[in-house]
Amino acid sequence: MNTSRFLLIGVLLTLLLAGCSTKDIAYIHDAPRDSSEVLTGQFTKGIQPNDQLHIYVESATPESAVQFNQETNRTADMGTAKVAGSSSNLGYLVNQDGDIVFPILGRLHVAGMTHRELATMLEQRLISEGYITDPVVTVRLLNFKVSILGDVSHPTQLHIDGERVTIFEALSMAGDLTIYGQRKNVTVVREENGVRTIGTLDLSSKEVFNSPYYYLHQNDMVYVEPNKKKKRDANRDLTMLSVISTVTSIASLMVSIYYYSFLRDRYSK
Repeated sequence: MNTSRFLLIGVLLTLLLAGCSTKDIAYIHDAPRDSSEVLTGQFTKGIQPNDQLHIYVESATPESAVQFNQETNRTADMGTAKVAGSSSNLGYLVNQDGDIVFPILGRLHVAGMTHRELATMLEQRLISEGYITDPVVTVRLLNFKVSILGDVSHPTQLHIDGERVTIFEALSMAGDLTIYGQRKNVTVVREENGVRTIGTLDLSSKEVFNSPYYYLHQNDMVYVEPNKKKKRDANRDLTMLSVISTVTSIASLMVSIYYYSFLRDRYSK
């Protein structure tokens, strides 16, 4: 009897495992190994409104650069500049017009520029206007964040150091997809220049590398949809919960009616 039971369990487990293709959970399974390709993805669309920039000016003569790094008062919509290295470094907040106010140089339109382009422009201005002869400008994004939701181990908002992050890097920081997450249907919601776009990534295919959503941008939201099994289980649980709730309500109503009848009969005598 026990032997037959074990055999039956073994057959059921075999059928269950056979029904789960490794391709359903494998990443980029169709990419040839030991191959190389030229990178075509673009990991930045340039500086955007609400970006918080850290801009630091260096020179062989530090005294000539200090005026461009000191704490500066500015209006609320422009943010606040702090000395590099300060623990309360807030940087330069790009306003809705795509501008910042930089010490001495005044209002600068920076939207759409890459960090390197902005650094080069500042260096050229500082030289041409006679402020510094040998400036070296560093520009970094302080508030690069993306949100990871859905069937991942740890849904979270990620704060990224540096200027680029891929979809795989972001998912790894969220603990990777669960076994129920759909690898072929990962949604990326992106808002840039007043336009919202919604893209889909197939993490099981090598074509993911050519997607404009492979490199995540500032404020992207990534959603991993659950697979059909989890959806069915969720619907079943909701149905069961609804049935239990209905039965409980009916039982409570019947008890109330019975108790009311009991009290009426008792005190009517």
